[in-house]
Amino acid sequence: MKAAVLTGIRQMKIVDLPRPSIKNDNDVLLKVAVVGVCGSDVHYYLAGRIGSKIVQYPYLVGHECSAIVEAVGKKVKHIRPGDAVAVEPAVSCHECPQCKMGRENTCCNLKFLGVPGELAGCLCEYIVMPEDCCLPTNGRLTHEQTALCEPFTIGVYTIQQSRLTKGNKIVILGSGPIGLSCLTAAKIQGAGSVYMTDKLDYRAEFAKKAGATWAGNPDKGDVVKDILQREPPGVDIACECAGQQNAIDQAVEVLRPGGVLMLVGIHESDRVSFPINHIRRKEITIINVRRQNRCTEQAMELIASGRALIDSFVTHRFKLEQAKEAFDLVADYRDGVVKAMITL
Repeated sequence: MKAAVLTGIRQMKIVDLPRPSIKNDNDVLLKVAVVGVCGSDVHYYLAGRIGSKIVQYPYLVGHECSAIVEAVGKKVKHIRPGDAVAVEPAVSCHECPQCKMGRENTCCNLKFLGVPGELAGCLCEYIVMPEDCCLPTNGRLTHEQTALCEPFTIGVYTIQQSRLTKGNKIVILGSGPIGLSCLTAAKIQGAGSVYMTDKLDYRAEFAKKAGATWAGNPDKGDVVKDILQREPPGVDIACECAGQQNAIDQAVEVLRPGGVLMLVGIHESDRVSFPINHIRRKEITIINVRRQNRCTEQAMELIASGRALIDSFVTHRFKLEQAKEAFDLVADYRDGVVKAMITL
């Protein structure tokens, strides 16, 4: 089968790999349809690592995908060949203490598509996943919408964990696909004003078109001052989706006393800092987001019902042979890219 593999820093090559096969009775052989290029994929492309997860070349990345069932194992009951499915990229053991607590996203034995040392990615023609990671779309979603479920699910989970209530004011720092997913989920859950920031003007403008009350560029103005002028004495929730220290600092400043700071973005550095005096005096709650937990079906339903309008997030489309071009585009933030999709 054809696959796009990382071969070095900013290097990618199309190669032929053995087609995977069903080994366990609950396995499902999937023909990949569409793969979304995620920011974490680009981290591996640019730096060869995220924290302790270090790429050993050649390596196959990718975890946001839609697929069609090609074949199933003997004990697979709920899907059959020909079904279109959303792929949950996290494979949990369902046996460890975390799983038994209902925390499959922090499973002690978790394996994730496209993470070094765990599972090879999906930027290829075929993958094998367990049945419980394959969710039928029942013809209600397009392949692109299905691939978008993975990042949108993170937005759904973030807003769920934030304890947002109707009318809450929220700031989202970072207007990429995850920030926009948080915006969409927040609006659905009844958020009041939603303020967004991004260092790219075109993404700030995109956020406004997607429903943000206000959006600004922190490199071109004092976004903290601008937001607090509109929302004294601060907002209820701040979602840091940029993976930047200055975004954390801005989030702390715009929060009201008793506010909630959601840490969503992936940081390149191993450590971040907090202005502890402000955190303590404001009694700010800090919640870290580890991907998502049990929100995929909810996300699929929101998209299928038309309540979550996310199709516009896709701004660029490529074929598998153009994978490097897609990664370079996203890595360099060129041509107004928000979300790039690779069709197989």
